[in-house]
Amino acid sequence: MKLALFIAAVALAGSFGQAQQTFRVVTYNVENFILKPIQNRPLKKPFAQAKIVESILAAKPDVIALQEMGTAKALAKLQSDLKAKGLNLPHAEHLSAFDPAIHVAYLSRFPFKKITKHDNESYLLNGRRLHVSRGFAEVEIALGDYSFSLITAHLKSKRKVSVADEAEMRLQEALRLRRIIAARLKADPEMNFAVLGDFNDYYNSKPVKALVGRGKSQLIDVRPGERNGDAGPNRINAKWFPRNVSWTHFYGVEDVYSRIDYILLSPGMARELDRARSWIPVVANWGYGSDHRPVVATFTARDK
Repeated sequence: MKLALFIAAVALAGSFGQAQQTFRVVTYNVENFILKPIQNRPLKKPFAQAKIVESILAAKPDVIALQEMGTAKALAKLQSDLKAKGLNLPHAEHLSAFDPAIHVAYLSRFPFKKITKHDNESYLLNGRRLHVSRGFAEVEIALGDYSFSLITAHLKSKRKVSVADEAEMRLQEALRLRRIIAARLKADPEMNFAVLGDFNDYYNSKPVKALVGRGKSQLIDVRPGERNGDAGPNRINAKWFPRNVSWTHFYGVEDVYSRIDYILLSPGMARELDRARSWIPVVANWGYGSDHRPVVATFTARDK
Protein backbone atom coordinates (compact mmCIF):
# COMPACT_ATOMS: atom_id res chain seq x y z
CA MET A 1 0.00 0.00 0.00
CA LYS A 2 2.81 2.45 0.92
CA LEU A 3 4.60 1.67 -2.37
CA ALA A 4 1.40 2.31 -4.34
CA LEU A 5 0.88 5.66 -2.59
CA PHE A 6 4.50 6.61 -3.28
CA ILE A 7 4.16 5.78 -6.98
CA ALA A 8 0.93 7.78 -7.18
CA ALA A 9 2.56 10.75 -5.47
CA VAL A 10 5.53 10.65 -7.85
CA ALA A 11 3.22 10.45 -10.87
CA LEU A 12 1.15 13.35 -9.54
CA ALA A 13 4.25 15.42 -8.89
CA GLY A 14 5.50 14.68 -12.38
CA SER A 15 2.26 15.68 -14.03
CA PHE A 16 2.23 19.01 -12.19
CA GLY A 17 5.86 19.61 -13.01
CA GLN A 18 5.41 19.21 -16.75
CA ALA A 19 2.98 22.08 -17.24
CA GLN A 20 1.22 24.84 -15.43
CA GLN A 21 -1.71 22.90 -14.01
CA THR A 22 -4.92 24.16 -12.49
CA PHE A 23 -7.23 22.70 -9.86
CA ARG A 24 -10.78 23.50 -8.85
CA VAL A 25 -12.13 23.94 -5.31
CA VAL A 26 -15.87 23.94 -4.56
CA THR A 27 -17.99 24.51 -1.47
CA TYR A 28 -21.58 23.25 -1.34
CA ASN A 29 -24.22 22.92 1.38
CA VAL A 30 -26.11 19.78 0.35
CA GLU A 31 -29.10 20.41 2.68
CA ASN A 32 -29.59 17.42 4.94
CA PHE A 33 -27.90 14.73 2.88
CA ILE A 34 -28.99 12.04 5.32
CA LEU A 35 -30.10 8.50 4.60
CA LYS A 36 -32.09 7.91 7.79
CA PRO A 37 -34.33 10.47 9.54
CA ILE A 38 -32.75 11.99 12.65
CA GLN A 39 -34.14 14.64 14.98
CA ASN A 40 -36.54 16.68 12.81
CA ARG A 41 -34.53 16.17 9.61
CA PRO A 42 -36.07 13.92 6.92
CA LEU A 43 -34.08 11.55 4.74
CA LYS A 44 -32.76 12.80 1.43
CA LYS A 45 -35.09 11.50 -1.28
CA PRO A 46 -33.62 9.83 -4.38
CA PHE A 47 -34.57 12.68 -6.75
CA ALA A 48 -32.90 15.17 -4.40
CA GLN A 49 -29.76 13.03 -4.19
CA ALA A 50 -29.67 12.86 -7.98
CA LYS A 51 -29.93 16.65 -8.28
CA ILE A 52 -27.05 17.06 -5.79
CA VAL A 53 -24.96 14.79 -8.01
CA GLU A 54 -25.94 16.79 -11.10
CA SER A 55 -25.01 20.08 -9.42
CA ILE A 56 -21.62 18.74 -8.33
CA LEU A 57 -20.96 17.41 -11.82
CA ALA A 58 -21.69 20.90 -13.18
CA ALA A 59 -19.16 22.36 -10.72
CA LYS A 60 -16.47 19.85 -11.80
CA PRO A 61 -14.52 19.89 -8.52
CA ASP A 62 -11.10 18.47 -7.84
CA VAL A 63 -11.82 19.07 -4.15
CA ILE A 64 -15.24 19.79 -2.69
CA ALA A 65 -16.07 20.94 0.84
CA LEU A 66 -19.53 19.81 1.92
CA GLN A 67 -21.86 21.07 4.62
CA GLU A 68 -25.02 19.43 6.02
CA MET A 69 -23.61 16.02 5.19
CA GLY A 70 -25.08 13.10 7.12
CA THR A 71 -23.10 10.12 8.35
CA ALA A 72 -19.90 8.77 6.84
CA LYS A 73 -22.13 6.22 5.05
CA ALA A 74 -24.06 9.07 3.43
CA LEU A 75 -20.77 10.60 2.28
CA ALA A 76 -19.71 7.24 0.83
CA LYS A 77 -23.06 7.01 -1.00
CA LEU A 78 -22.54 10.43 -2.59
CA GLN A 79 -18.96 9.51 -3.48
CA SER A 80 -20.15 6.30 -5.17
CA ASP A 81 -22.94 8.08 -7.06
CA LEU A 82 -20.49 10.65 -8.40
CA LYS A 83 -18.07 7.95 -9.50
CA ALA A 84 -20.87 6.17 -11.35
CA LYS A 85 -21.41 9.39 -13.32
CA GLY A 86 -17.74 9.73 -14.19
CA LEU A 87 -16.43 11.95 -11.36
CA ASN A 88 -14.00 9.97 -9.24
CA LEU A 89 -13.13 11.65 -5.94
CA PRO A 90 -11.50 8.74 -4.10
CA HIS A 91 -10.30 10.58 -0.99
CA ALA A 92 -12.81 11.44 1.73
CA GLU A 93 -12.77 13.16 5.11
CA HIS A 94 -15.80 13.31 7.41
CA LEU A 95 -15.82 15.32 10.64
CA SER A 96 -18.15 14.41 13.50
CA ALA A 97 -18.47 17.14 16.13
CA PHE A 98 -21.31 18.00 18.51
CA ASP A 99 -24.20 18.07 16.05
CA PRO A 100 -25.44 14.45 15.81
CA ALA A 101 -27.28 14.93 12.52
CA ILE A 102 -25.24 17.00 10.07
CA HIS A 103 -21.51 17.37 9.52
CA VAL A 104 -18.82 18.95 7.36
CA ALA A 105 -16.82 16.79 4.97
CA TYR A 106 -14.56 16.67 1.92
CA LEU A 107 -14.27 14.64 -1.25
CA SER A 108 -11.06 14.99 -3.24
CA ARG A 109 -9.32 13.78 -6.36
CA PHE A 110 -6.03 14.28 -4.54
CA PRO A 111 -4.82 12.53 -1.37
CA PHE A 112 -4.71 14.50 1.86
CA LYS A 113 -1.21 15.26 3.05
CA LYS A 114 -2.50 16.25 6.49
CA ILE A 115 -5.88 16.28 8.26
CA THR A 116 -6.61 18.42 11.31
CA LYS A 117 -9.90 17.76 13.13
CA HIS A 118 -11.20 20.79 14.98
CA ASP A 119 -13.99 18.75 16.56
CA ASN A 120 -13.84 20.08 20.14
CA GLU A 121 -13.92 23.86 19.67
CA SER A 122 -15.76 25.87 22.31
CA TYR A 123 -16.34 29.42 23.55
CA LEU A 124 -17.78 31.26 26.53
CA LEU A 125 -21.02 33.16 26.03
CA ASN A 126 -22.79 34.85 28.93
CA GLY A 127 -20.82 32.74 31.37
CA ARG A 128 -21.76 29.49 29.65
CA ARG A 129 -19.46 27.12 27.78
CA LEU A 130 -20.84 26.31 24.33
CA HIS A 131 -19.38 24.19 21.55
CA VAL A 132 -19.01 24.84 17.82
CA SER A 133 -21.72 22.45 16.64
CA ARG A 134 -20.18 21.25 13.38
CA GLY A 135 -16.54 21.99 14.18
CA PHE A 136 -14.03 22.96 11.48
CA ALA A 137 -12.46 20.45 9.09
CA GLU A 138 -8.95 21.30 7.88
CA VAL A 139 -7.03 19.44 5.20
CA GLU A 140 -3.70 20.00 3.45
CA ILE A 141 -3.05 18.88 -0.13
CA ALA A 142 0.22 18.80 -2.05
CA LEU A 143 0.28 18.99 -5.84
CA GLY A 144 3.90 18.51 -6.75
CA ASP A 145 5.76 21.47 -5.21
CA TYR A 146 2.55 23.38 -4.57
CA SER A 147 0.69 22.92 -1.26
CA PHE A 148 -2.56 24.42 -0.04
CA SER A 149 -4.89 23.98 2.90
CA LEU A 150 -8.67 24.21 3.20
CA ILE A 151 -10.69 24.93 6.34
CA THR A 152 -14.43 24.37 5.97
CA ALA A 153 -17.09 25.56 8.38
CA HIS A 154 -20.84 25.60 8.77
CA LEU A 155 -21.58 28.38 11.23
CA LYS A 156 -24.66 28.59 13.43
CA SER A 157 -27.84 29.13 11.44
CA LYS A 158 -30.27 31.98 11.96
CA ARG A 159 -32.73 29.56 13.51
CA LYS A 160 -33.47 30.65 17.07
CA VAL A 161 -32.46 28.31 19.87
CA SER A 162 -33.07 28.33 23.61
CA VAL A 163 -29.46 28.19 24.81
CA ALA A 164 -28.36 31.64 23.56
CA ASP A 165 -28.89 34.31 20.91
CA GLU A 166 -28.20 32.75 17.50
CA ALA A 167 -26.39 35.82 16.18
CA GLU A 168 -24.04 35.87 19.16
CA MET A 169 -23.39 32.15 18.77
CA ARG A 170 -22.55 32.61 15.09
CA LEU A 171 -20.20 35.48 15.90
CA GLN A 172 -18.41 33.49 18.59
CA GLU A 173 -17.97 30.56 16.21
CA ALA A 174 -16.53 32.93 13.61
CA LEU A 175 -14.14 34.44 16.16
CA ARG A 176 -13.00 30.97 17.17
CA LEU A 177 -12.29 30.15 13.52
CA ARG A 178 -10.51 33.46 13.06
CA ARG A 179 -8.08 32.49 15.85
CA ILE A 180 -7.12 29.44 13.81
CA ILE A 181 -6.68 31.59 10.69
CA ALA A 182 -4.52 34.08 12.59
CA ALA A 183 -2.34 31.29 13.96
CA ARG A 184 -1.77 29.89 10.48
CA LEU A 185 -0.83 33.28 9.03
CA LYS A 186 1.41 34.11 11.98
CA ALA A 187 3.34 30.88 11.45
CA ASP A 188 3.56 31.43 7.68
CA PRO A 189 2.28 34.72 6.18
CA GLU A 190 2.65 33.26 2.66
CA MET A 191 0.69 30.11 3.44
CA ASN A 192 -1.81 29.03 0.77
CA PHE A 193 -5.18 28.34 2.31
CA ALA A 194 -8.89 28.93 1.80
CA VAL A 195 -11.62 29.27 4.43
CA LEU A 196 -14.85 28.13 2.83
CA GLY A 197 -18.34 26.97 3.59
CA ASP A 198 -21.76 28.11 4.76
CA PHE A 199 -21.26 31.07 7.11
CA ASN A 200 -25.01 31.75 7.41
CA ASP A 201 -24.61 35.52 7.23
CA TYR A 202 -24.05 38.40 4.83
CA TYR A 203 -20.73 39.90 3.81
CA ASN A 204 -21.11 43.02 5.97
CA SER A 205 -22.21 41.07 9.05
CA LYS A 206 -20.05 40.82 12.18
CA PRO A 207 -19.28 37.09 11.74
CA VAL A 208 -18.14 37.40 8.11
CA LYS A 209 -16.20 40.60 8.82
CA ALA A 210 -14.46 38.78 11.67
CA LEU A 211 -13.45 35.97 9.32
CA VAL A 212 -12.25 38.34 6.60
CA GLY A 213 -10.15 40.28 9.10
CA ARG A 214 -8.08 43.34 8.28
CA GLY A 215 -4.56 44.46 7.47
CA LYS A 216 -1.95 42.02 6.28
CA SER A 217 -4.00 39.03 7.45
CA GLN A 218 -7.16 40.10 5.60
CA LEU A 219 -8.69 37.33 3.50
CA ILE A 220 -9.83 37.87 -0.08
CA ASP A 221 -13.43 37.08 -1.02
CA VAL A 222 -13.60 35.16 -4.32
CA ARG A 223 -17.27 36.08 -4.90
CA PRO A 224 -17.87 34.39 -8.27
CA GLY A 225 -21.11 34.82 -10.17
CA GLU A 226 -23.16 33.15 -12.85
CA ARG A 227 -21.74 32.89 -16.37
CA ASN A 228 -24.65 34.78 -17.87
CA GLY A 229 -22.81 37.57 -19.64
CA ASP A 230 -22.57 39.98 -16.69
CA ALA A 231 -19.00 41.19 -16.35
CA GLY A 232 -16.82 44.04 -15.20
CA PRO A 233 -16.84 46.31 -12.15
CA ASN A 234 -19.81 48.14 -10.70
CA ARG A 235 -20.16 51.16 -12.99
CA ILE A 236 -22.56 52.92 -10.62
CA ASN A 237 -20.31 52.82 -7.56
CA ALA A 238 -16.83 51.30 -7.83
CA LYS A 239 -16.73 50.77 -4.06
CA TRP A 240 -19.51 48.18 -4.24
CA PHE A 241 -19.39 44.63 -5.53
CA PRO A 242 -20.24 44.12 -9.22
CA ARG A 243 -23.93 43.74 -9.92
CA ASN A 244 -23.63 40.19 -11.15
CA VAL A 245 -25.75 37.25 -10.02
CA SER A 246 -23.83 35.81 -7.09
CA TRP A 247 -26.49 34.57 -4.66
CA THR A 248 -25.91 31.14 -3.14
CA HIS A 249 -28.96 30.48 -0.93
CA PHE A 250 -32.74 30.66 -1.09
CA TYR A 251 -34.72 31.17 2.14
CA GLY A 252 -38.24 30.04 1.39
CA VAL A 253 -39.95 31.55 4.46
CA GLU A 254 -39.04 35.09 3.38
CA ASP A 255 -38.68 34.38 -0.36
CA VAL A 256 -35.14 35.80 -0.20
CA TYR A 257 -32.07 34.99 -2.31
CA SER A 258 -28.78 35.86 -0.64
CA ARG A 259 -25.07 35.13 -0.55
CA ILE A 260 -24.08 33.25 2.61
CA ASP A 261 -21.65 30.67 1.16
CA TYR A 262 -18.06 31.84 0.69
CA ILE A 263 -14.55 31.01 -0.43
CA LEU A 264 -12.12 33.32 1.37
CA LEU A 265 -8.45 33.19 0.43
CA SER A 266 -5.22 33.93 2.22
CA PRO A 267 -3.12 36.62 0.49
CA GLY A 268 -0.74 33.91 -0.72
CA MET A 269 -3.39 31.72 -2.33
CA ALA A 270 -5.29 34.69 -3.77
CA ARG A 271 -2.40 35.27 -6.16
CA GLU A 272 -3.09 31.88 -7.76
CA LEU A 273 -6.82 32.49 -8.24
CA ASP A 274 -8.14 32.22 -11.81
CA ARG A 275 -11.17 34.51 -11.63
CA ALA A 276 -12.16 33.84 -15.23
CA ARG A 277 -12.74 30.19 -14.35
CA SER A 278 -14.46 30.75 -11.01
CA TRP A 279 -18.24 30.78 -11.10
CA ILE A 280 -21.59 29.66 -9.71
CA PRO A 281 -23.08 26.83 -11.78
CA VAL A 282 -26.57 27.29 -13.18
CA VAL A 283 -28.46 24.00 -13.03
CA ALA A 284 -32.11 23.58 -14.01
CA ASN A 285 -34.28 22.82 -10.98
CA TRP A 286 -31.25 23.27 -8.73
CA GLY A 287 -33.57 23.63 -5.73
CA TYR A 288 -34.68 19.99 -5.95
CA GLY A 289 -31.32 19.12 -4.44
CA SER A 290 -30.56 21.87 -1.95
CA ASP A 291 -31.52 25.36 -0.89
CA HIS A 292 -27.89 26.33 -1.64
CA ARG A 293 -25.85 26.46 -4.84
CA PRO A 294 -22.21 25.42 -5.25
CA VAL A 295 -19.46 28.05 -5.28
CA VAL A 296 -16.51 27.31 -7.57
CA ALA A 297 -12.95 28.68 -7.58
CA THR A 298 -10.10 27.67 -9.90
CA PHE A 299 -6.40 28.05 -9.14
CA THR A 300 -3.01 27.69 -10.76
CA ALA A 301 -0.85 25.15 -8.94
CA ARG A 302 2.19 27.39 -8.80
CA ASP A 303 3.23 29.99 -6.24
CA LYS A 304 3.21 33.49 -7.68
